[in-house]
Amino acid sequence: MQLRIMVSRHSAFYSPLIATIAAGFLEEAGIAATYAILAPGQRSHELIRDGVVDIMQSAVSSNWSLMDRGVSPLPVHFALINRRDGFFLTGRDPHETFEWKNLEGKTLVADHGAQPLAMLRYAIHYNGADWEKIHVLDRGTPDEMAEAFRRGEGDYVHLQAPGPQLLEEGGVGHTVVSVGASMPEVAFSTLCCAREFMATEVFRAFLPAYVRSREWVRTAPISDIAEREAPFFHGVSLHALGNAIARYQKLGCWQGSVEITSDLYEQALNVFEYAGGLKARHPASY
Repeated sequence: MQLRIMVSRHSAFYSPLIATIAAGFLEEAGIAATYAILAPGQRSHELIRDGVVDIMQSAVSSNWSLMDRGVSPLPVHFALINRRDGFFLTGRDPHETFEWKNLEGKTLVADHGAQPLAMLRYAIHYNGADWEKIHVLDRGTPDEMAEAFRRGEGDYVHLQAPGPQLLEEGGVGHTVVSVGASMPEVAFSTLCCAREFMATEVFRAFLPAYVRSREWVRTAPISDIAEREAPFFHGVSLHALGNAIARYQKLGCWQGSVEITSDLYEQALNVFEYAGGLKARHPASY
């Protein structure tokens, strides 16, 4: 059986999906899979609709703007990857105790993707800081953001792992806080596909393999996971990758079942409603 997997972002945060290939869970299920990263200009719902991709790493929030425009058919979100935001703030100096108000009057290089920015704005509000008092910079892609920080731009930078670990390894930053640990659990990232694909043999084989993979990355020794996933992270040391995976294990973003529960879905709506990116509280599309 053949399976085409695509991710909207590539990060250790998505280890439950990466490990389905890297740790052999799909191979054990008789599935040969390809793995690709969404390219600039590509639209995940179009790739799924047109049968170019079978399974996509995405988020329930990705359907909401499509619902606003009456787009159909929509991808079906069928499994949870992460139940917490996976971004961290890295600063120039270590903080014994970080307070979110430390950001006020400072410059923050922030990820301006729709969901990361909405979650960041919500976390800042949730922790009693004022977004309007922070000088927020948009420096493009995560790699471009990290490079801007290395050049000296910003007091803090907002990245998924292993980005912060690479900055720490290079001696140019210290991770000071987890966004996910600073706000309620939320349906952050999910797996989606076309409704028709859910009736296929390959989907029925994929889902239990994914469940096993997610449990494995939640509980396995960090060194084992890092060694298996290393071929997916060229240029990232095993030490940095292991530290990234360890942070996500400790954060608990892979805890619980793969079900996208109503409380996590509603919290995602709360975040986008606060951030001003929601026209209506759309019903779940899973």
